[in-house]
Amino acid sequence: MQGENIIELIDISKVYQMGTETIHALRSVNLTIKKNEYVALMGPSGSGKSTLMNVLGCLDTPSDGQYILNGISVDRMLDNDLAEVRNKQIGFVFQTFNLLPRSTALENVMLPMVYAGISAADRKTRAEEVLNQVGLKGRMTHKPNELSGGQRQRVAVARALVNHPAIILADEPTGNLDSKTSVEIMALFEDIHKKGNTIVLVTHEEDIARYAHRIVRLKDGNVESDEVNEKPILATV
Repeated sequence: MQGENIIELIDISKVYQMGTETIHALRSVNLTIKKNEYVALMGPSGSGKSTLMNVLGCLDTPSDGQYILNGISVDRMLDNDLAEVRNKQIGFVFQTFNLLPRSTALENVMLPMVYAGISAADRKTRAEEVLNQVGLKGRMTHKPNELSGGQRQRVAVARALVNHPAIILADEPTGNLDSKTSVEIMALFEDIHKKGNTIVLVTHEEDIARYAHRIVRLKDGNVESDEVNEKPILATV
């Protein structure tokens, strides 16, 4: 059930220096997301959407402001500490899948657990469990080039789930998929959300954003609107 905040952004700014030009990618953004929310972040190119995603995912640190992730203040953490937070707290799903081409589906899903220091036997058991959850029970020994685009994205989703993260952060997860497969992947996210995960979906596609239960729109580094989606699209696996 939704309750306490899992993400709190307080006056988050991000400034880049490009030669003599100063780029204000984020301008005092305030955003709160509760546990088990399903939120879509939208915005055109240059809106700050990608920068915000990088901050939320602990891939980048803000220039100013405070970021509290699941009770931990992460805005001034050093790289090594951020890497540990990323591995434990956030499951990433990317448009390009980001799978190791020479490794099987099972090996790809086991990888985050290596960094978490989990034993080989437990890694295999847990990886099999999540691959089964995403409907790939019969594809565990296949390599990415032996899988369809939709199956590769399911492997990526399984990998994102494997360390029991607080948040699933999905960046354009259907960008490389056809319409039918996109619906299947969004049904998978709906199922994951129902099981209690918090999902933050970054997309520029209105029809994909409408699966989320809340839509936050960015423009020129600011939150332009933040609205509940009264009628989210319901997809079933």
